[in-house]
Amino acid sequence: MTYREACRRLPAWLVRRVFLFETFIEDSVSAFARSLEPGARLLDAGAGEAQYAGHFPRARYVAVDLAIGDPAWDYRRLDAVADLERLPFRDGCFDAALNIVTLEHLPRPLEALREIARVLRRGGRMLVIAPQEWEVHQAPHDYYRYTRYGLAHLLGEAGFDVEEMTPSCGLFGVLARRLFNACQMAPWLLPAFAPLGLLVAALDGLDRRRDFTLGYRCIARRR
Repeated sequence: MTYREACRRLPAWLVRRVFLFETFIEDSVSAFARSLEPGARLLDAGAGEAQYAGHFPRARYVAVDLAIGDPAWDYRRLDAVADLERLPFRDGCFDAALNIVTLEHLPRPLEALREIARVLRRGGRMLVIAPQEWEVHQAPHDYYRYTRYGLAHLLGEAGFDVEEMTPSCGLFGVLARRLFNACQMAPWLLPAFAPLGLLVAALDGLDRRRDFTLGYRCIARRR
């Protein structure tokens, strides 16, 4: 079951326990949208199916993607099909940007981040979400995973100042996700592993350091 299917079929509390990273992403994008001024020019860099467009009814939302990640996706909502290393926009024309679980799919992430910085105005903010502990996906275009330190280093080299770096969960959130992954591989494990996964997820507050995490939310500002 995908996250979108679960949102339609399962109670909201259960979706939040099972799909920890996906709900973390949705909450992060929603909060970022609320922080923007009405009419802000927003670039969704690596937009996929432009699934986050609905969070930005007050913004001038522009979706860009190379459209090679998933052959089953519908890319017709994109405003431009382009390589993130060569964006078809003038310097400083956007007020804000998104880069949501896209950085791991870019063979040259630093070059793409520099290009996003180029099209952002000075002081413009970007929301980046990148995975640390995640399975291979959209193969063969899946190249990297990021610690908080690697992500901060890349953003700094690209001309951004990091204002926030937040892990999505801790060790118990990672363990819960892996239990649910096991149920996807072997559905006969569901009666035993699903309740255990919910219990483990509820213990996530015990991990204060959160060095084990599914991924990070980062708010960065162009210098």
